[in-house]
Amino acid sequence: MTIPTKHEVYERLQYHLRKAQEEAATLAHLSNADGDAPGAILARGWLNVSESFKLTQQIVQQLQTGNKRIMQ
Repeated sequence: MTIPTKHEVYERLQYHLRKAQEEAATLAHLSNADGDAPGAILARGWLNVSESFKLTQQIVQQLQTGNKRIMQ
């Protein structure tokens, strides 16, 4: 077994964050498709989760590139 590189681990992390963001967006869409008020509320919640994963992806990318100003 070889020791993973930082780049390999970073790529895997970004992949999983991207997949999680896509799944949260899909859940938002499916919840909104219910056409009722509880579904719309859940859809907004899942959309917020999706957006949080996008932000996390950006922060991870900045960390990977060594950006000193992560949060603005």
